[in-house]
Amino acid sequence: MAGADEAVDLTISVAASVQDAMKAVQIAYEAEAPQVSITYNFGSSGSLAQQITQGAPADVFLSASQKWMDDLEAQEQLLEGSRRDLLLNSLVLIVPQGKDDVTGFRDITTDKVGRLSIGEPASVPAGRYAREVLISINMFDVLQPKLVFGKDVRQVLAYVETGNVDAGVVYATDATVADRVRVVATAPADSHSPIVYSIGVVADSAHAEAAQALVEFLVSDTATAIFEEYGFTPVN
Repeated sequence: MAGADEAVDLTISVAASVQDAMKAVQIAYEAEAPQVSITYNFGSSGSLAQQITQGAPADVFLSASQKWMDDLEAQEQLLEGSRRDLLLNSLVLIVPQGKDDVTGFRDITTDKVGRLSIGEPASVPAGRYAREVLISINMFDVLQPKLVFGKDVRQVLAYVETGNVDAGVVYATDATVADRVRVVATAPADSHSPIVYSIGVVADSAHAEAAQALVEFLVSDTATAIFEEYGFTPVN
């Protein structure tokens, strides 16, 4: 890690669904390591991974999907040995506050839901997991005309909060930080791939030691308590 007097600015590419927790982590870490300042780049994991592949500056990548970490690892874009599984999440069906006629997934194929939002499955992990759920319960094909895709899970949440759609599928942690939506159902754990967030140091990082120190902090008791406060389950 950089010396105590050496200022380091780390750029962290982070899945949109972790942004609130990571902002709280930033405060805790910068108090512990005042020479380190953190700049976040929030977005969908797929978009962030593509940016890293194309050479965008990043020191650490926190992905909501193992797939994108696997892709970067296969391309030798991650520092060897730096990857860690960090957090677990679950998937929920939400509706705007005050919409009381939807009580579960069975209602989304009825006239009670005219538009259903999920993340874009090709680039948004929450969208890929949502697609898996809808396929598992034999609803994906019939719902095609109703689907409204979001560029990341926070856009899906915003669509539901503003009433632009009648329902959406997001992470449980997103619903936790929103006061204008209501959770009506949790997707069965066996209806989708395990939702595992992984983190690793980007191979081209100019501050690899400082980046690795931040990764180690994220598995500390201090960071774990913050993640749990925001509804995440630590892997360990």
